[in-house]
Amino acid sequence: MHALRLISVLAALAAQPAAAEPRIVFTSGPSAPVSAFTLQGDRLVARTAVDGFSAGQALPVQSADFISGEKPAEVNAGIALLLTGKAKEARDVLQPVVESQRASARIDGNHWTEAVRALLLAHALLKDADICTRLGKEISDATPASGLDPFTSLAKALQAPATIGADERRIALADLTTDNLPADIRAYASFYLGELLAAEKQNAEALEAFLSVPGLHPTGGRIVVAAAELRASDLLTAMGRREEAVALVQSAVPAVRDTVFADEAVKRLESLK
Repeated sequence: MHALRLISVLAALAAQPAAAEPRIVFTSGPSAPVSAFTLQGDRLVARTAVDGFSAGQALPVQSADFISGEKPAEVNAGIALLLTGKAKEARDVLQPVVESQRASARIDGNHWTEAVRALLLAHALLKDADICTRLGKEISDATPASGLDPFTSLAKALQAPATIGADERRIALADLTTDNLPADIRAYASFYLGELLAAEKQNAEALEAFLSVPGLHPTGGRIVVAAAELRASDLLTAMGRREEAVALVQSAVPAVRDTVFADEAVKRLESLK
């Protein structure tokens, strides 16, 4: 089943119209695809001759102004797989885009950070401790804030073994939903807190956690917001609160196009009519 799901996701991505490939726009004016460069210390080095840059040409990272072009579709597709519990499939979809966008890690507007944080969480769910340590350091080194990136704390919470009690795991996740943290970490932590509470049959508390994602952390990422809306709709349906469930599914549908959630969301909406 793992191979079939992955093939279907990749086929859907391949069928999409070609998006504008992310490009590094330099302060001097020219631009080139992110994938055409490697990041070596504080320098961007061209892999091959491309768009006026010669093979091996090195430029300071500071000479890069911003990233243009669209987010690779694999980022949202991989996050959706991650949030449906398909960590292996998420890893397989996210890893190539993390590699292709790595040169942009320290440039404003990059898509690498979002992708590699999701990849970190996929490895956390797979209990790949050594890979999580490596990715956590790479993310922390690339992002401007000092110290460890807060996603490393979420990855640690998700790696907790089954021997760790539910209360301890709940506290670890709840600690990552406080207002002093960025919206994306709060959104992910609230989603996984909801999943934990739902697994413990604490449905009212789980519903509150899921609803906090669109309610309190709406800028935390459109896929995680939509995933939380869909999970909340499940609980509301079971509680007989059909109109609220329909409203949440309707809100989620536009965001999950071209992800593993798409067909599920449409079918759920039809079933609730």
